[in-house]
Order: sequence, then C-alpha cells, then structure tokens
Amino acid sequence: MSVEEGTANHGRLLGTVRGPQDVKRMTAEQLDILAAEIRDFLIAKVSRTGGHVGPNLGVVELTLAMHRVFDSPRDRLLFDTGHQAYVHKIVTGRQEGFDKLRQRGGLSGYPSQAESEHDLIENSHASTALSYADGLAKAYALRGEKRSVVAVVGDGALTGGMCWEALNNIATAGNPLVIVVNDNGRSYSPTIGGLADHLSSLRLNPSYEKVLDTVKDALGSTPLVGRPMYEVLHAVKKGIKDAVAPQAMFEDLGIKYVGPVDGHDVTAVESALRAAKNFGGPVIVHAVTRKGYGYRAAEEDEADRLHGPGGAFDIETGKLLAAPSVKWTHVFADELVSIADERPDVVGITAAMAEPTGIATLARKYPNRVYDVGIAEQHAATSAAGLAMGGLHPVVAVYATFLNRAFDQVLLDVAMHKLPVTFVLDRAGITGPDGPSHYGIWDMSVFGTVPGLRIAAPRDSATLREELREAIAVDDGPTILRFPTGTVAADLPAVRRVGPVDVLAESARTDVLLVAVGSFAGLGMEVATRVAEQGYGVTVVDPRWVRPVPAELVELAAGHRLVVTVEDGIRVGGVGSALAQAMRDADVRVPVKDLGVPADWHPHGTRAQILADLGLTAQDVARDVTGWISGLDAQSVETAADEATAKN
Repeated sequence: MSVEEGTANHGRLLGTVRGPQDVKRMTAEQLDILAAEIRDFLIAKVSRTGGHVGPNLGVVELTLAMHRVFDSPRDRLLFDTGHQAYVHKIVTGRQEGFDKLRQRGGLSGYPSQAESEHDLIENSHASTALSYADGLAKAYALRGEKRSVVAVVGDGALTGGMCWEALNNIATAGNPLVIVVNDNGRSYSPTIGGLADHLSSLRLNPSYEKVLDTVKDALGSTPLVGRPMYEVLHAVKKGIKDAVAPQAMFEDLGIKYVGPVDGHDVTAVESALRAAKNFGGPVIVHAVTRKGYGYRAAEEDEADRLHGPGGAFDIETGKLLAAPSVKWTHVFADELVSIADERPDVVGITAAMAEPTGIATLARKYPNRVYDVGIAEQHAATSAAGLAMGGLHPVVAVYATFLNRAFDQVLLDVAMHKLPVTFVLDRAGITGPDGPSHYGIWDMSVFGTVPGLRIAAPRDSATLREELREAIAVDDGPTILRFPTGTVAADLPAVRRVGPVDVLAESARTDVLLVAVGSFAGLGMEVATRVAEQGYGVTVVDPRWVRPVPAELVELAAGHRLVVTVEDGIRVGGVGSALAQAMRDADVRVPVKDLGVPADWHPHGTRAQILADLGLTAQDVARDVTGWISGLDAQSVETAADEATAKN
C-alpha cells in the first residue's frame, strides 16, 4: 500500500510510519498527534476483530519513546506480556496486518518471530521477560556486544515469582539492562498483592503530581550525558524519597531506580530511558500509565478496562456486537455458587483472572471466600494445598494453558499429600485466535501422569454441573475439570450409564466403540450417523472421567472390533494412549486408533479452522473410521482365505 493510501486510512502521520526510524525524526508536537492517531487506529481495527485493546491504549507514548531511544532490532525490546505489543507492531511496519488481527493470515495477537525481526520472544505467559532479558544481557556481555536489552513489565506481571527470581539474578550480574515497569494498577483486573498496594499508595499520594513535575523538570533541563545525568536524577529521587519510596525496594536488590515518570508524556519517558540506557548497569524506569487511556469506553470499564474483547465490539460503548450466549464459564460460575451455598468449606482461588474464569461470581456473593493471588499459578496450587490441609475444599480456576506452570506443585504439593483440591481449567483444547501459547491441549496428557489425580471432561451444561459436584465431593485427592472456550453445547442426554461412562448411542452391530472426550461428544454422534450409512454399527460413549481410565470403558472396548478415541488434547500420552495401555494391561486385544491434536505449535485462527486442518471434523473422522473398519473386514477375508488354502 502506498504512503498516500496509508495516510488516508490511518491518519496523516501514522501513514508515514514504516519503521522506528520514522518515529525518531518526529518533533514533540508530531509525536502527540501520532499518539492520538495510533489510538484511533487501534480502536477502529480491534473493534472489528476483537483483541487486547485496553493494554495497548495504555502504552502508546511508552512504546514511541522506547523506539526513539533504542535501535530495534539490534537493541532487544521484550514485552511482558506480549498482548501489550500492538503499538510496537504498528511502529515496526505492520499496520496493514491489523485488518486480520488474530485471524488466519493476519497478525498474531502477540510478538511473532515469523512476522518481524523486531520480535524475539513469542510470549503471552506473564512474568517471563525479565528472565529472558537476564540471559540476553549476559550473552551480549560475554560476547562483547554493545546492545541494549529492554524489558517492559507490567505491575501485574511483578506479582509472579519468576520476576523476583530474575531481579535477584539481574542485580547480581550487574549487566546493562533497562526494566520498564508499566504501572497501571492492573493485570487483567486490578492488580493484587503487597507490591500492588505499595505502588497504588504512590499513585494516590497527594505529592504524586508534584513528584512528576519535579522529575520532568529535572529531565528536561539536564544534559543527556550518561552517568552524570543519572546521578542528577538519583539526587532528585533521593530528595523526594519520603513521598515516593519504591526505589528503596528495588535498590535494596541492587538495581537503580528512575521514577515515577508520567507514562503518557513521550518526552519524560524518553529522557528517563536515555538516562537508564547510559547508566551501564541494571535500571528500573517506573512509568505510571492508565490502561485504556484515551478511550472513554475502556476507561469507564471497571472490570478490566476492555482488556481483551473476544470479538467485534461497538466503538461508542465498547460492548460486544454478537448476541450474548451461555458460555461454559457462565455455567461453571453459576454452579460453583450453588455448591458454595450448600458447603461453607468451598473456597475459590484464581491467578489474576477472576472475571475471565468465573470466580468473580463467587467473589461477589462470598468475598471472604475467594483469593486472587495475582499472576502466580505455582503459589495458587500450593496455597490451595494449605487451604485443604486446613479443612477447606479449594477450587482453583485458571486457563488450561496456565496450569502447566504449576505442574510440580500439583504433583508434589497437592497430589502426593492426597489433598482435596479441584482445578477448573477454562479454555481447554484448541482455543483459536490467541495462538499456540494459549492452547490448552497439554493438560490431559501432562496431568494424566499424576498419581491419584482424576480428570473430568464434561460434554455439555448438565454434565459440567454434575461433574463439578462430583469433583468437589472427592475428599482423598485432587481433581481436574476441563472445558473449552465459547458457547456451551446443547445438552446431550445419555442412553444409559455404565459405571461412570455415559453411552450416548448404540447399534445392534458392535463394530466400533467411539470414545468421544468432552465437547467432542456431538462430533461423535455425527460420526456414528455417517458411519452407519456405510453399514457399520457405532457405539458412542462419553467417559466423563477420562483419567484414570474407567475399568468399565475397557470392558466396553472388549465387546467391539475397533476402538477409536477422539480428544481435544495432544495424542502423546492422551486419553487414547491411556486407554490403549489399560486395554493391554487387561489383555484386551482390540485395535485402538487415537485421534487428537499433534504435539506441535499450531497457528492462530478460528477453532473450527484449526480443527479442520487437524482432521478433527465429523466428515474427516467418519472417513477415517470407515476406512479402518473396512480394512479389518478385508483383513478378515484375507485371513479366512489363507486358512482355507492351508487346509487344502
């Protein structure tokens, strides 16, 4: 697209930005105009596709200042988390890709090496960037390379333990490294924890505006000459330490501190960054920003400042355009409250995601029985263990992809002690637009190895409610309840139940046992119909509890000629693999075919598109099943012919 076309579409100045060098040439007045144009651009584009609008509106000036001070891609800019990198994408020449943001063929919602040399880490799990930065700074020092490393870390990410592990090592190493704390008081929702309270007290201090003016004046009037500049800032900072105290916390670690800086003032941020760049050691630049800044609908959204609308939304109101529907999360949240009404020992835990996981519904009714631990999944799991030891039944609600971070805690802190903790995994399976780091495809395989842990996969609203109650009733070990994103499936009643296994459909012929896991139950029913048209009989079952493998499922398998499993998780170590092993242990020699997600990094797109690519549609599965069972028929005919020949 030509610059003229870009100008017409994006704004006069934004249309001229094809890389960081274009931003470096702008005057202060032009930068203010550009910031406004970028906000208009973001709101217009993200309103059509959905995405992380609130976080990016808050980092416009911050990102512009970073690209003016540092020379990306030689200097490395790391975003924690990656959902605040949209402005970075715009500045690095990817404006056109926003028409298909988070859609197939369009931009990823996170940094992506495949998109640009300006992206290094494809991160969307919080609290990791400082560890990457520590390693990069050490590598450049060892190789003798003069390259800056900059990590943008939200105050929400600082609630994660990895950040503090990294800070300890960064201070010890003493390498040049700039840490920009993007302090907006929020991760998804208001940031929780002692650090958050400390920074919040700073933002609410009556001296705060005076402090900003003092720092701004010092930055504006002092020559940018490296260490002397930093010492001036240091002196100013020390002079106001009674009003502003976070430097004590960081400098006790051995890391210099600059701030607070008005994160929406490009000149102020730029000056602070230049000082930090020239210091020669690790420096924290504390930038105070407002999530959703400049967009009324976001700023007035108390829940999460329009953190990440899942689809197109109305620009005036910020409300989603799609008609409301009943989501899996809503059903879970409603049933959890009902259980909590009956059982005062039930408490909720979440890791900075109370609204997205539904735990907020419980918190609104029983605020003293919900704990938001911040972005700290490991702590959430072991804290839940302590709650269980204290006589409670914790329900830990997180996205499926994030529980991976707490495997050790689930294994040794919860399961080894046989503690009754229920983990509820939202967004399990292929989730779509957020891409591979958010796909919850590992849980059934990874956590299936944990002794004594039971995993349930509901197929609809009724079974979600039922299995949640069953999980919370378990008192001798941990349980996992996992369900996908989006609209909950229509209820699919069982024909009968065999132990814990629901039989959904059966035929006079027992050719195929189709084990449809969780939300794939509807797919299983459609497959059975298609295969029946080819003359074969299919029994469709929903195991309900997939790990450990129910003995009744093995018995059902023994009565069929072929067993096929289909699951929304990775095949390696998945439900199909576990069933095959259980059948071998029971000396059941029926062949097993397992269909699922290959262990790979699958690109972003809609859930339907990705499942089609993986051959996990009713048409694909029916074709496979028909081919396999007809192959067994052909093999039987061939064997019979061989036996007849041998007799003759």
